[in-house]
Amino acid sequence: MHTPRTWNTRAETDADIPAVYTVNAAAFETTAEADLVQALRGDPAWIPGLSLVATGARDVPVAHALLTRCHVDHTPALCLGPCAVLPHHQRTGAGTAVIHAALNAARQAGEHHVIVLGHPEYYPRFGFTRASRHGIGLSIEVPDEALMALSLDPDHPLPSGTVRYAAPFGI
Repeated sequence: MHTPRTWNTRAETDADIPAVYTVNAAAFETTAEADLVQALRGDPAWIPGLSLVATGARDVPVAHALLTRCHVDHTPALCLGPCAVLPHHQRTGAGTAVIHAALNAARQAGEHHVIVLGHPEYYPRFGFTRASRHGIGLSIEVPDEALMALSLDPDHPLPSGTVRYAAPFGI
């Protein structure tokens, strides 16, 4: 069992791109998520400053979280894309730290909504709730508990409609 610790978080830099690929490739069963992050870098959905890393003592990324542009019908929102932690740093708080940093960066950038298609037992700790409760859905069938939404600003309630992701997501 790993001991939770404090992580440094920051926006990804060009120098981090190979390490971010390594983190995503190591954290998932296939390289599909790492390839997706690479594809998103060339897509209009990419937003500079919303790809964040958690780093260890040598400032080398050990965790990565990415927010890109999506829409709920015509309302702009963010999609929390692949979030990954190197396997030997899992359960140390690195993933939580980088997701919190990404959400805080989005708030500071004036963003209002975040959608995630992810693990239903992981994301509620960040304030995500089932998207269907707000009338938010996808054009494909997914388990109801896997599609979640978060309002970053209480003055902007979550919109309703169908989520449209960036083209590299294939949805």
